[in-house]
Amino acid sequence: MEMEMISPENNPNMIYPSLIVTNNISSTATAPPPTTPSRYENQKRRDWNTFCQYLRNHRPPLSLLTCSGAHVLEFLRYLDQFGKTKVHNQTCPFFGLSNPPGPCPCPLRQAWGSLDALIGRLRAAYEEHGGVPERNPFGARAIRVFLREVKEFQAKARGVSYEKKRKRGKQNVVALPSAPPPATPPAKLAGATATSKWQTNEI
Repeated sequence: MEMEMISPENNPNMIYPSLIVTNNISSTATAPPPTTPSRYENQKRRDWNTFCQYLRNHRPPLSLLTCSGAHVLEFLRYLDQFGKTKVHNQTCPFFGLSNPPGPCPCPLRQAWGSLDALIGRLRAAYEEHGGVPERNPFGARAIRVFLREVKEFQAKARGVSYEKKRKRGKQNVVALPSAPPPATPPAKLAGATATSKWQTNEI
């Protein structure tokens, strides 16, 4: 008796294993586990939430669609009250000294490096949340001018140079308020534009 070999041609109803299914199972089994967010991503999320809270507490409240470079400048000035960097006034005897010999009543400000890094994170977060790059308020020319003026004045006031290479792995973080930003009175907002050169006199 001759035995007949079973093949797809003579037994079309037979089910054969699929290589595609096998490959899918293999790729699924070897898929890497989900990674945890980096320090940069976590900080970017906190910065974004703080800025959105600031917009909600603004008087009148602002939306991302109506936010402009001028509002970003107001936000940066608001954050100055939480700064930890001593920036001497021009009338201070320690103006230009990197290591002052004693205390002085000059105010604490946000360091230029922290503000620069903050704007970079918020600029990226704005576009990640659906913002149009061409209308990104964090990339406005007024912001670039503001940061350049802060950098130049703080370098003179503190007697330091920002031209040195930054150490890798060190993240510049702005000191953010522990509580939600308070509402800004209309009268104060109305006078914010008139004091746009605050950094020249007070940084």
